[in-house]
Amino acid sequence: MPTHTIGIVIDGATGRLGTTQHLAALLAMRNEGGLRLANGDRLMPEPLLLGRDPQKLAALAAKSAGLRWSTERDSCLADPTIAIYFDASATGGRPERAHAAFAAGKHVYLEKPIATSLADALSLARAAKVTDKKGGVVQDKLFLPGLKKLRKLYEARFFGRVLSIRLDFGWWVFDGELFAAQRPSWNYKKATGGGLILDMFAHWRYVFDRLLGPITAVSCRHMTAQPQRRDEAGQPYEVDVEDHAFAIFELEGGILAQIASSWASRVKRDDLLQIQVDGTQGSAVAGLHRCFVQPLVATPKPFFSADEPQPMVFDEQWQEMPDIEPLENGYRMGWELFLRHVAEEAPFAASLLEGAKSVQLAEACYASHRERRWVALPPLTL
Repeated sequence: MPTHTIGIVIDGATGRLGTTQHLAALLAMRNEGGLRLANGDRLMPEPLLLGRDPQKLAALAAKSAGLRWSTERDSCLADPTIAIYFDASATGGRPERAHAAFAAGKHVYLEKPIATSLADALSLARAAKVTDKKGGVVQDKLFLPGLKKLRKLYEARFFGRVLSIRLDFGWWVFDGELFAAQRPSWNYKKATGGGLILDMFAHWRYVFDRLLGPITAVSCRHMTAQPQRRDEAGQPYEVDVEDHAFAIFELEGGILAQIASSWASRVKRDDLLQIQVDGTQGSAVAGLHRCFVQPLVATPKPFFSADEPQPMVFDEQWQEMPDIEPLENGYRMGWELFLRHVAEEAPFAASLLEGAKSVQLAEACYASHRERRWVALPPLTL
């Protein structure tokens, strides 16, 4: 069967996501002889690295089997061998870059969030429709082993009637004084599209909508826990976005979900992300890779005493779900789905309208905090 090449420009190629996640996924695909399509043909991705630093780009290209690289976005978009524009750069300016790619006749695949405002996000979804080009957003968390196990429990009706959900996420991000920060400084600046809600609640929107239950309304409070930080060059700067957020989601059917997300909280739980679902017939606690269950018939009956320490070790009373399905790289799975969408019109659920829903949630959270009220999330249409 023949092999067809497809050119992909990776904007922000030298960043953490661009290099360690997306480029690595595409290179793995190349090393295996390309993506096998439904008709038996092979689709070979040909990445072109786009960024601002020539030295970093040249070094990354040399490590990646001599890939092409460029610092000129316009020339990349004008290149007829490029079919897909992928943006893994900073959130700020993403709509403008994506619109330029649509105007150049490219398919567009974007890291989340796709914009900093709902109006801009919807304009991108409309651009895909007007230009008749494919558009999509990265939704990598759907492929995490722990969350896939959690979804299996829903499909098996393990929980009975779901009562509530709790999501705990985050870790301590150093401020650059004692140790270097683990997140880039643009994450902490409004002008560059920073902010924990805009960044992380984009994940929570599709995780709930696709796995746990559609969100219908939100109540949220947030704060800036560390207002002064140092950037990659050691220079001090003021943080003007939130790094600490707490919300309640109302889901279809009236189920409530508690959401705690923080870049300023030290971890004392099994994983950086932990989701607990409680139901009438059982409960589950899922992390990134592992998932534990406790059915009604195996639920303990603890007691409270002010005079005696609790004798039960609650962690020991849960059963771990086994690894039955093979481990999948979420970034690679997203690329495979989008490439099939482009090459053979295969279905692709993570459209740019889905990306706009994540921005809608972020705007609703900010409005809830500002106005101290519940904010509804009505259906979005083009």
